[in-house]
Amino acid sequence: MGMRKYFSADKWKYLFYTMSHPMDGFYWIRHTEGKGSVPIAILLVVIFGITFSSNRLLAGFVVNYIDPRSVNLLFELLGVLAFYILLCASNWSITCLMNGEGRLKDIAIAIGYGTFPITVGLILATLVSGAIADDEQAFYTLIIAIGIAYGVIVMLVGIMQVHNYTLGKTLVTLFLTFVALIIIIFLILLLTNLLGMVFNFFRSVYTELIFRT
Repeated sequence: MGMRKYFSADKWKYLFYTMSHPMDGFYWIRHTEGKGSVPIAILLVVIFGITFSSNRLLAGFVVNYIDPRSVNLLFELLGVLAFYILLCASNWSITCLMNGEGRLKDIAIAIGYGTFPITVGLILATLVSGAIADDEQAFYTLIIAIGIAYGVIVMLVGIMQVHNYTLGKTLVTLFLTFVALIIIIFLILLLTNLLGMVFNFFRSVYTELIFRT
């Protein structure tokens, strides 16, 4: 069995059902064990990260002004995964203080599933970009905009359903989530800088001792 139960055909079917019926889909993910899948959500985030970088590399020259040498697929993928983890943790920390009913796994599923429409939009836009003329760039932008809008709506509905919030409370929660996200990133950078200073201090002491002996 192993991981196969997390990637079963039923779970993939329920993903597509959730995309077309997000209100019902996320409601049952929260209230029925085994409907959603965290591994599928994480896989969707990974695919989104790869698709995002691929779009920057492969989009047609009419719409692509990015130097391919500036695109680092691994670095950007790690950045997407780190942002995903921090966003889930930030939302969980805020909703714990605001009587949210969603578990961390429910939040991870809601955000991960929400990347699916964005990924589809990026793939379609990349394919279309090679066949459009200068005056047809709006089609490329529209495809991406629709994908992003649909993805954001799916995430919004997902967060609202798993926490049993109203729309207004969900929007307030998301605002506070991004505030918490900024604070967490600041603390991580501060801690990283502090650890770097401590490391350099001990390295300089060690170097001084080596030279003196």
